[in-house]
This record gives sequence, C-alpha cells and structure tokens, in this order.
Amino acid sequence: MRAQCEITARKAAGAELGFFERWLTLWVFLSIVAGIALGQLAPAPVQILGKLEVAQVNLPVGLLIWLMIIPMLMKIDFSALNQVKKHWRGIGVTLFINWGVKPFSMALLAWLFIRVAFASWLPAEQIDSYIAGLILLAAAPCTAMVFVWSSLSKGDPLFTLSQVALNDTIMVFAFAPIVGLLLGVASITVPWDTLLLSVVMYIVIPLAIAQSLRRVLLVRGALDIVLAWLHPVGILALLATLVLLFAFQGKAILAQPLIILLLAVPILIQVYFNSMLAYWLNRTVGEAHSVAGPSALIGASNFFELAVAAAISIYGFESGAALATVVGVLIEVPVMLSVVRIVNGSKTWYERGAQS
Repeated sequence: MRAQCEITARKAAGAELGFFERWLTLWVFLSIVAGIALGQLAPAPVQILGKLEVAQVNLPVGLLIWLMIIPMLMKIDFSALNQVKKHWRGIGVTLFINWGVKPFSMALLAWLFIRVAFASWLPAEQIDSYIAGLILLAAAPCTAMVFVWSSLSKGDPLFTLSQVALNDTIMVFAFAPIVGLLLGVASITVPWDTLLLSVVMYIVIPLAIAQSLRRVLLVRGALDIVLAWLHPVGILALLATLVLLFAFQGKAILAQPLIILLLAVPILIQVYFNSMLAYWLNRTVGEAHSVAGPSALIGASNFFELAVAAAISIYGFESGAALATVVGVLIEVPVMLSVVRIVNGSKTWYERGAQS
C-alpha cells in the first residue's frame, strides 16, 4: 500500500495545468454566453430538460455531475491516510481552515455583502438563495485541482495526497451538518431531505463507484490510461452543465448583469483570507514551505463541482444558489494561480520565519 501511495504521490507531483484547466475561465465565459443564447432562442427544449426529474434530482444534470466527479475521485488514494502523522502540524492547520474557518467566514461575508452591502442591487427574492449558494461553495474543500496547485507551488506530494484523502473522508460526514448549521444560522430553511440526498448522490455513491473502478483498473494496470481518457469528458460535462444552468439564468443576468460581479466579491475575499491565514499558521508552527504551499491552496480552493450539483438539486436551475456556485467556477483558475504566485514569491520570507 505504501508503495502504491508513493507512486500516486510522484504522479501528483508531476501534475500541471492542462489545456482545459489553463483556459477554464474562458470556457466558462463561453458557456455563459452559449447558455444565455440557448435560453433565449430555444426556451422550450430547455424547459423540457429542466423537468426531467426523479426525487428532485434532474436526470441530465445528475449524469453530467457524475461524469465530472467520478474521474476526480478515482485519483484519490485512500492508502495515503497512513501518511497523515508525518506532517501532522500542516494537516492540523489545513483541517482547521477547511472545516473550522472557511465555511463560517464565507457565511459571514455572504451576510455582510449579500444581505447588507449589496442588497439594494440584488433581487430581494434571491438573497437567501445567493447566501445558500456561497455557503455550499465553501463547505467542501477542493479535490482534483489541488494536485495541480500543489505541483505549481512545489508542494510535498505525499502531504497533498494524504490531506485530500482525509478531507474527502471527512466530507462524507461533515458536509451536510455544516451546510445545515450555517443555513439555519442565516435564517434560511434547511431542506434536510434534499441536502442528505445530495450527499448520497454526489459524494457517497460517486466515491464508492470511483474507488471500485480505481481498484479494478490498478489491478489491470490501466488506471492512468482511463483517467487520461476521462479527463476531457469531465471538463466537457462541467461546461454542458453550465450551459444548461445559464439557459435558465439568462433572463435574470440580462436584467441585472452586475450580479456575477457582486457575487464574486465575497468569494475573492474568502479565498485570499483563508489561503493567507493557512500560510501564516504553517509558518508559525514551523512547517516546511513545501507543506505550507499546498496547505494554503487546499484551504482556499473549493470542490465547486459538488457545490454546483448540490445547489441545483436543492434549489433548482433558476436559483440564485446555482448561480452563486458557478461564479466560483468562473474565478477559480485565475485566483488560485495568483495564490500560487504569492506562495512561490514569498518562499525566502517564509523560510526565514519558519527557521526562527
């Protein structure tokens, strides 16, 4: 198991920003344009797709979400959990940020900006929904893209792998309670049945399928080949989901085009706040820079695929929650690349402080 974990870690260390990821913001923008155009030019087919539901789960979107999430979860090597004790300080910092700070800081920022500062510029009937979407976005730490950010910041691959494996394990049990708590604190009705169904549909079942496939493919020596084939499929599934979502959101966006910019403000603040807090805490406890970098990036990034899926399932295609989670997708790559640059550019400062 340890040998398999180290092989996975070495491969993660070689991860780099591929063609699709490098231009993800552009693809998302084009999906927005295509979705709005589709909603305006062919509203009837879009409405038909929106009504294909079973137990509040939209079937086309459910399939697309699985195509997004399962390849990502196939990359996770849970044998890496035995490496947790090696970097226990960095693991502790990241867990504190992911589960003790990020969801709560986002809830506070959402209340401050969406309910107070920007309320007069947003549709009143969607205020609660926007806040719910931001909470969903912050309640799950990133999975697949973290390997890219860690590689770009020259992070320790074993730390990154063990941290992601631990976060995914915790997410199965903590996602619904944290979201439910924060929605309740924000005086938003908690749809517990739909929330728990989303956890089962978009975390538990895909995780079980992904890990079963991973074991079979590892035995056959075909895991890397299949993951390489599935990678563009996952990106295309994400973009197809966004096209459908913006086909429903088109009227609201055309009526108030500032909505996306306003929703981006709390997301940007929480990304920089949480990443820099994690970075500083790692320096304070004396962790190596190769651990602090990925710790800061894991602490800041979001599992936006899960957030989009949960928002659509709980609140629907036309909800402010779905739109808020998509804004996270739109700004993910450029914002995280800026955090990578900060981490890499401050290495000398970091190591001077860590040594002292």
